[in-house]
Amino acid sequence: MATAFLDRSMGARARTARDGSFWRSGHWPTLVAAFLYFDLAFMVWVLLGPLAPEIAKTLHLTAAQKGLMVATPTLAGAFLRVVNGLLVDRIGPKRSGAISQMIVIGGLLSAWGLGVNSFGGTLALGVILGFAGASFAIALPLASRWYPAEHQGKAMGLAGMGNSGTVLAALFAPALAKLFGWNAVLGLACLPLGIVFLLYLAMAKDAPNAPAPKTLVAYLHPLQSADAWWLMGFYAVTFGGFVGLAASLPIYFTDQFKLSTIVAGTCTAACVFAGSLVRPLGGALADRIGGVKTLSVVFLVAAAALAGVSVAPTLPMALACFVVAMLALGTGNGSVFQLVPQRFQAEIGVMTGLVGMAGGIGGFYLASSLGVAKQLAGSFAPGFLIFAGLALAALIGLGLVKNRWRKTWTSGARI
Repeated sequence: MATAFLDRSMGARARTARDGSFWRSGHWPTLVAAFLYFDLAFMVWVLLGPLAPEIAKTLHLTAAQKGLMVATPTLAGAFLRVVNGLLVDRIGPKRSGAISQMIVIGGLLSAWGLGVNSFGGTLALGVILGFAGASFAIALPLASRWYPAEHQGKAMGLAGMGNSGTVLAALFAPALAKLFGWNAVLGLACLPLGIVFLLYLAMAKDAPNAPAPKTLVAYLHPLQSADAWWLMGFYAVTFGGFVGLAASLPIYFTDQFKLSTIVAGTCTAACVFAGSLVRPLGGALADRIGGVKTLSVVFLVAAAALAGVSVAPTLPMALACFVVAMLALGTGNGSVFQLVPQRFQAEIGVMTGLVGMAGGIGGFYLASSLGVAKQLAGSFAPGFLIFAGLALAALIGLGLVKNRWRKTWTSGARI
C-alpha cells in the first residue's frame, strides 16, 4: 500500500510538472535576476555602437576603424563566453556572474576616470566590454537549470530577452553623450549596473541539479559531435546578425542617411526592440512546433530582408527591412536555444558558451565587414548581401540535418 501511495504521489508530481504553469515549474526570482543581469550587460556590451559617431569625430577614425571598434566587444565576448561556460560548470553560474559584473563595472570606471584618447584605447575598452557580452554563457544556464525540458524554450527565451538591453544603449547613450560628453557615459553606465548587481546577489540562486564538475578536456567533448557545430553555425547567423546589426546600425544611419546621432539611436532602438521582443516568443513557438520548423522560416525571411536592405533607396524602406530582419533573427535566437538543451542537457553550461561564442563571431564578422565594405566599395550593400547568403546557407544546412535530429534525439520535446 505504501509503495502504491508513493507511486501515485510521484505520478501526480510528474503530471503537475508537465501540466502545471511555467512559473511554478522553476525558480522565478532566479529567472528575473538572470534577465536583469543579461539586460544591463548587453546594454554596455554594445555601448560603443551608439557612441561611435561621436567617438569617430573626436578620434578621427576611418570607416574601417569604426567597424572594428564596434566589432571588438563582440569578438572579445565571443571567446570569453567559452571561458564563462567553463567557469559556470566549475563554480556555478551565480558566482561566475558576480565576478563578471565586477570586472565590467571596474573597467568602465577606469575608462571613465582615465579617459579613452586613442583608437587603441577604444579597442582595449572593447575587450573589457566583452566580459559583458560573455554574460550570455552565465545568465542562460543560471535560468535554464531550474526548468524541465518542456519549458526550456520559454525559460531560455525569457532570460535571453535580456538582449533588449541593446535598446537602452541605443536610446539613451547618444542623448547622454550630447549632454555630458561620450566619455561621461562610461561612468554613468555604472549606476544601473551597480543596482542590478545588488539585486542579482539577492535574487539569484544556483539550481540544485547542477552537473558534477568535469576535467577541462571533458568540457570540450561536445565538439566531437557534428550537432554542436551545426548549432554553433545556426547561432552565428541568428545572433550574429542581431548583435552585428545592433552595433552597426548607428553608424549606418548616420553615414547612409546623414541622421543625427540621437535620431539614428532612436531608429536603431526600434529595430533592436523588435528583435529582443520576439526572442521568448521564438522559444515558445519552437516549444510548440519545433525549433527546426521555426528556424527554416527564420533563415528565409532574414535573407530576404537583408537583401532588401542592400537596395533600399529611402530611410523608411531600409527601416522596414531592418525591423523584419530583426524580428526573424530574434525569433531564431530563441529557437536555437530551444534545440540546444534537447541535445546537450548534461553539457548545457559549456554548450551555451560554445554556441554563444559562435554567435559573437558572427556578430564580429558582420559589424567589421560592413565597415570594410563601406571603406573599399563606398557602400554597405556588399556586407548585407554576403550575410544574406550566409542565412541561405544555414537554411540548406538545416535541411541536411533535420531528419536525423528528429530520429535520434530523445528528449521528448518537439524538434
